[in-house]
Amino acid sequence: MKIDNSSIERVEEFKYLGTTLTNKNSIQEEIKNRLKLGNACYYSVQYLLSSSLLSRKLKIKIYRTIILPVVLYGCETWSLTLREERRLRVFENRVLRRVFGPKRDEVTGEWRKLHNEELSDLYFLPSIVRVVKSRRMRWARHVARLGGEMGAQGSGGET
Repeated sequence: MKIDNSSIERVEEFKYLGTTLTNKNSIQEEIKNRLKLGNACYYSVQYLLSSSLLSRKLKIKIYRTIILPVVLYGCETWSLTLREERRLRVFENRVLRRVFGPKRDEVTGEWRKLHNEELSDLYFLPSIVRVVKSRRMRWARHVARLGGEMGAQGSGGET
């Protein structure tokens, strides 16, 4: 495409403000990239999340302030399929298993991983999927308010 004397190349995807945009408007690759970055962040602090010196409350704070923002950057524009919701839940459960640690089985006395239901009982804050949906709704309300203000300005009214 040419604009004035400049030509603009057509591409399949490109990064804009840290978000990968595709010509098919698919969010799958962006979520995959966000999870990849979240994993890198998780592995950089995993020793803190498994430390017996830190409280669970502090470990959850580390997750919510260091890891989660990396994963959820730009999530206001995501339209999640069940597959993507599952991928986000799997990621979150892995981090929470590190935070809460293993559980000793009452019958056998052996250590085991916590089940998903046990994790949700221990983690009282909204799940990662709930946070995405909440942010999308907040963004939609913001855009709706802006649309109302723009409409009022466009009709000759001052704000």
